[in-house]
Amino acid sequence: MTAVFCWGGASQGQLGLGGSEEQKAVQPQQLEVFQGREIQQISCGLEHTLIALKDGSLYSCGSNTYGQLGKEKSSGKPELVGAFETGMVRLIACGAYHNIAVTDSKQVYSWGQNSHGQLGRGEADKNFNRVPRLLKGFSASSCVIQVACGDKHTVILTRDGSIFVCGDHSHGQLGMGNLPQGRLDCPVKLKCMLGLPIGQIAAGGHHSFALTLSGTLFGWGKNNFGQLGLGDEKDRLFPTLAKSVRNQKIKYVCCGEDHSVLLTQEGGVFTFGAGSHGQLGHNSLNNELLPRKVFELMGSEVTQIASGRRHTLALVPLRGRVYSFGLGASGQLGTGNTSNCNSPSTVKGPWVPAVVTNGPSSSDSSMEVDDTKSEAYVIRTIYSGGDQCFMYTAKPDLHMRAEDFRTQKPHYTLLTLNEDVVERCVAVQKDARLPLEVTADLEMVFSSASCLNGSFLLRDNRHLGSSRLNHGIDFDAAQEIFQMLKNAPNTLISHQICATLEQKLLPSLPISPPDIEAIRLYLVLPFCHIFENPNFYSTIICPFGQSIISLDKVATKVIDQWWSKLRSRDFKKLVTIYKQCVVFILQEPHAKNEFEVLVRQKGLHVSMEILRKLYTVNDGGGQIIPYDSFYIWELKDKVDIRADYVNWIQSKGSGGMLSFCNFPFVFDAQAKTLLLHTDAVMQMQLAVDEVHRRNFSSLFIPTIDPVNPCLVLYIDRRSVVQDTINQLAKQGSTDFKKPLKVVFLGEEAQDEGGVRKEFFLLLLREILDPKYGMFRYYEESRMIWFNNKTFEDPVMFFLIGVLCGLAIYNNTIIDLPFPQALYKKLLKRPVVMDDLRELMPDVAKNMQELLDYEDDVQEAFCLNFVIVQDNFGEPEHIELIPDGANIDVTAENRHQYIDAYIDHIFNKSVQTQFEAFHTGFLKVCGGRVMDLFHPAELQAMVVGNENYDWEELEKTAEYKGEYWRNHHTIKIFWEVFREMTVSQKKKFLLFLTGSDRIPILGMKAVKIFIQPTGGGEDYLPVAHTCFNLLDLPKFTNKDKLRQKLLQAVEQSEGFGLV
Repeated sequence: MTAVFCWGGASQGQLGLGGSEEQKAVQPQQLEVFQGREIQQISCGLEHTLIALKDGSLYSCGSNTYGQLGKEKSSGKPELVGAFETGMVRLIACGAYHNIAVTDSKQVYSWGQNSHGQLGRGEADKNFNRVPRLLKGFSASSCVIQVACGDKHTVILTRDGSIFVCGDHSHGQLGMGNLPQGRLDCPVKLKCMLGLPIGQIAAGGHHSFALTLSGTLFGWGKNNFGQLGLGDEKDRLFPTLAKSVRNQKIKYVCCGEDHSVLLTQEGGVFTFGAGSHGQLGHNSLNNELLPRKVFELMGSEVTQIASGRRHTLALVPLRGRVYSFGLGASGQLGTGNTSNCNSPSTVKGPWVPAVVTNGPSSSDSSMEVDDTKSEAYVIRTIYSGGDQCFMYTAKPDLHMRAEDFRTQKPHYTLLTLNEDVVERCVAVQKDARLPLEVTADLEMVFSSASCLNGSFLLRDNRHLGSSRLNHGIDFDAAQEIFQMLKNAPNTLISHQICATLEQKLLPSLPISPPDIEAIRLYLVLPFCHIFENPNFYSTIICPFGQSIISLDKVATKVIDQWWSKLRSRDFKKLVTIYKQCVVFILQEPHAKNEFEVLVRQKGLHVSMEILRKLYTVNDGGGQIIPYDSFYIWELKDKVDIRADYVNWIQSKGSGGMLSFCNFPFVFDAQAKTLLLHTDAVMQMQLAVDEVHRRNFSSLFIPTIDPVNPCLVLYIDRRSVVQDTINQLAKQGSTDFKKPLKVVFLGEEAQDEGGVRKEFFLLLLREILDPKYGMFRYYEESRMIWFNNKTFEDPVMFFLIGVLCGLAIYNNTIIDLPFPQALYKKLLKRPVVMDDLRELMPDVAKNMQELLDYEDDVQEAFCLNFVIVQDNFGEPEHIELIPDGANIDVTAENRHQYIDAYIDHIFNKSVQTQFEAFHTGFLKVCGGRVMDLFHPAELQAMVVGNENYDWEELEKTAEYKGEYWRNHHTIKIFWEVFREMTVSQKKKFLLFLTGSDRIPILGMKAVKIFIQPTGGGEDYLPVAHTCFNLLDLPKFTNKDKLRQKLLQAVEQSEGFGLV
């Protein structure tokens, strides 16, 4: 059997006890009229009460001064409100003297006082509105799910997450800013909250709250006692974030006249605002401007809270106890007396512990029972308002669970894109018309940012306290739901989604969202199957991208942060979507009109800008996906990138037509190589043209000497370094732009590229010899870095920089084992921990241990801001910062120590050497073309890479003369080659091409040629490195071929003519 208990003020009959002459009930009394009847909800006004039953009937009792009982007279006993005899009331809320009710058909009714337009009927009036009347503007489609009433204002929440307000605005309690009339007579949507997934609304005397599904609290209105929890006493005319409780996992809020109460996921209670009657429960009468936890309730798991005008209730079902504190003059504390209480006291009654519905587990094992009554009851729900309190209970044998305010009630919460919605979609047959329910759900959820932002939240409340570090989204759930929609047999489902997104959602997205929770959809929507189809680029995908681009700085930073935390596969999906759009637009047939041209240009621009944002995030986030995942391989076939580069150079990056050179990350290695060589040709042509001009002038002006159009170096093999230095030192800047030719003294080979390749190989091999001491060799990584203790003049580093530039300009790869940090510095990018890890893995490992250490860093590591380096056998102590020897490394400054260490190794200690190198490099490879490269790409341009594909080498080989793929000599040659070790294969590559590394374009760029030669099997194979041409005698014996080939590759230096 169920029972309703009540206590508190009864002077107007608001407890419904009928014939009682008492003005108050100081402890709970049973309301006999509802014994055995199931209660839907009870709501209390200042001096009246509404009671809704499960059967849909509504009862009222108490004062009827303003017609708030929905009938002619006041009543001391609950009487049926006749206006709802044909409807089922499911939701009620009481203001001081007015009421709102919602029926099962989602119709909204209002009655009572309307002096400030709180009934939302269109015009405020001083007449008594005793008859509940339908509130226009709300229908079944708008679907009201919650209502809350302040003294003279009303707040309404609909299923699409919209908040509507009406009534008194004298303190800003409507959240509408400055209103000339100080009120609203009709419900108006609170647009500044659009997009937020609202989980609950609440209203106090003259203030209001909205709580999101992830526990973000917004308050507005009167704040003279700090009841908004903002740390001050200023009223707020707009919803304002309560920052102090953002991470407290708030699940429920309720309000008194001038105080507020919060319930957390763990069952904790915070109170704030007016405390003069003890209603905050902090054992004092002080006001609190910020939410403060009720200390005496700590250790108990509270699952329900309720506020009266100046008192508070809290239910701990595992103990079977209700605690009360605050004003007690009308007996509203239920303690048996009328004293105020400023700390939690127990409400007297025959209560026994209950089971909590879906609440967190509790360690509270107390099972005390108040046995002063012969009968025992389990408390299901507590209610309060004005100076009265109610309690809905049940006998233990009914096994009725206590309600938990921390959990969402399905019919009173935001619509989200969940399995129920999608299963109804999937159930529609292929050729059937969409049921109205399915159409309505799809339209609501895909037109409402709030619905989408509240969808796919992480389970177990891990979405609570959303922040830059926690978006709260379950991407696996999102992908599963969207896959179900994709597989729905009825194509009208997708048509409905497309139309709703295009016509309703995308045009409504704001530039400045109200909070982090309002931008989750930017992570969620791209997983919708619609985004996989680039046909929708102009209507959905690119307008969605434009919304991202248009977001204000704060929202943009959050999106970037969230993107940086995505899994590789999820991040790559975003990249793929907009790469597909670019390819789709470029492949479209010729535009028929100017409008179509503009649409395509807009689509390209938006797609490229989104890709730029993603690339920037990827580049700064330690590469979530490989940088080459941004390559658009089709670009070079669809766009004249040479012309694009020339226009880009001439326009100097100014606005106007889109240039792909402003988005170099989409160029693959082949495209960038083409651009680099285009720049090289432009630079060289300018230099050559200048030479020819001077040569022509010399015919008429004898003082001008003819100049060679090539940069020719004459090198003696016995003095490669010195000859190079001497000759490069005599060249001017324009000479470095000329094509490089190398002549080895005493050798006949003409330089068609092969001699030049060998020259670089020999030169760098000698320069890197330890005898020069220019570079420090790191054994653990087998890499080199500038030696800060070298005796060599900076001009040597300058010339090495020139050589690196010449190698790039002349399409020659060289063996220079620098870490990627060098190329980062050349491109003016910061050097980070990963770069230290590449050069000095052991040191980086120790640094990581320092970062990860959780105990006393100072005691464990005994470090200060000093680095010890070897200086010709002697240890040298170098301070990383001023007075570093006297500054210990601690947990607080360890990041500073590591940054200073990295800065010393890569920057400060080698500043002179690197600047000289950089200056030399820029002499040849300066200019905007360098801006197109990623450090790894620039590295591959200089030193090539070791991504060997020996099968590709064999597949692309060509044959001359009588040789062909199935010739016996060729067959045994490749058999021998396949059996060689990797080291031997690399030596063969060096022998034949002049380098043991391959260009950035891959092995396909190393095309080799094999031709027969005269003589017998006693002759060695001969390489023409200029042409990658191998003279291969007509071997018939495999072992003989192996012997002669290996002999030849071991003698790979020197050129000769056959």
